[in-house]
Amino acid sequence: MPRALLSVYDKSGIVELATALVKLGWELISSGGTAKVLSEAGVHVTDVADVTGLPAILGHRVVTLHPTIHGGILADLSDPDHKADMARHDIEPIDLVVVNLYPFQSNPSVDLIDIGGPALVRAAAKNFARVGVVVDPADYETVLDMLSHGDFSVHTRRQLAQKAFRITSAYDAAIAAWMGSDFDQTVDISLPTLLTIVAERDEVLRYGENPHQAGARYRLPGVESWWDSALQLNGKEMSYLNVLDAEAAWQLVNSLEEPAAVVVKHANPCGVALGVSAFDAYSRAHAADPVSAFGGVVAVNREIDDDTARAIADVFTEVVIAPSYSSGALDILTQKDSLRVYEAGAPFNNAGLDVRNIDGGVLVQTIDDVDQPLDEHEVVTKRNPSDSEWTDMLLAWKVVAATWSNAIVLAKDGVAVGICGGQPNRVDAARIAIARAGERAVGSVAASDAFFPFRDTIDELGRAGVAAVVQPGGSKRDDESTMAADEYGMAMIHTGMRHFRH
Repeated sequence: MPRALLSVYDKSGIVELATALVKLGWELISSGGTAKVLSEAGVHVTDVADVTGLPAILGHRVVTLHPTIHGGILADLSDPDHKADMARHDIEPIDLVVVNLYPFQSNPSVDLIDIGGPALVRAAAKNFARVGVVVDPADYETVLDMLSHGDFSVHTRRQLAQKAFRITSAYDAAIAAWMGSDFDQTVDISLPTLLTIVAERDEVLRYGENPHQAGARYRLPGVESWWDSALQLNGKEMSYLNVLDAEAAWQLVNSLEEPAAVVVKHANPCGVALGVSAFDAYSRAHAADPVSAFGGVVAVNREIDDDTARAIADVFTEVVIAPSYSSGALDILTQKDSLRVYEAGAPFNNAGLDVRNIDGGVLVQTIDDVDQPLDEHEVVTKRNPSDSEWTDMLLAWKVVAATWSNAIVLAKDGVAVGICGGQPNRVDAARIAIARAGERAVGSVAASDAFFPFRDTIDELGRAGVAAVVQPGGSKRDDESTMAADEYGMAMIHTGMRHFRH
């Protein structure tokens, strides 16, 4: 008679599974809460303590950690030595292990670090050649169907084992992340020698960057994200680029304290503005570059009211994100079937690592920090920035750090009036930003994500009437750029920190 060990925290479907296994002629072993649930449902089950001869000890920390259990799971029945050991120690084979783990991420603590569960799962997964392992209640029906038809193949068991190892790997990663975040580090592990990257698929996307590519959004174990609680109130499924643009827009708009709106296109901001209200901010952001805003993602850091919703609805928009919506605004926006409307909380801004694929590996860096007060940095020109220029510099500095390099951003009166990024040289970035700003360039401020290697970019900005510049500084020719700024009567500050984004 085949034997199955059932030990689950999530009891959903376990009675039905156990009942069906008994009907198929299986003997069941269980312990603790699982055994109690099954017994109360009238399912005959043998307690683990009756198999091992030992009760649960240490406050239930040790229950299944016993040679009789793990020997029954790990035994290779084709090995004479294994069979001899089993006979000598009265160990019977276990052919199926059904386990799910303590929900560590629900309330991270030492008490919710499962030991026996992962040990059972790993033992069964290692011996997939003979033993089946089921870690997800969603797989119960499929496994039962296969068992009832006698086609529970080694190929299927291997697939289940692969899933099991991914589950235990993610579980360990969540625990490691919690331990790293909750305790002082005596060793610098900001760039650890061993980097474990485990993620759980959270959403299958419409497609990747292009329709012929598959795409999905994954979440990191043990890390809070605004995506976890975000509600999609309307629209089609998200695509890879929708998610990328939404992330960029929501991060940037939430870095601004005043009522603000951000329009993002292809991961770059094309309209950013502050205002006295959501409507004012969105109207100003859209007007900054209405051509690029077509087909973009809109993020607003205040409730979207009816007037703002009407303004957004008048433009082809892929995604709208806000903390809340008036009932009238939702009525207006949901009339557009394809418009994705999200209600979301602020980003958590978790400290972490930026990881990208390269051939045969990954490239890793710490996260760029752009939240620094500009008034702590050095004014290098004869003229100091005015109060209004300081305000626009702060806006331009945050926007340029969110724009692909090389980047130049012009801002005026709380609006990013000219944005250009992704250029191979800074002069062209300045020329394009100036062209997009048009007459609004006069009296604006400029932000550069990196220093000026020559004075030519300052000359372009000065001739366009730009009044002030914020840049990292650090070039061998900083003096030439400062001299040029003084010639045009510009104010300029050095932040001492660049913000390349590739």
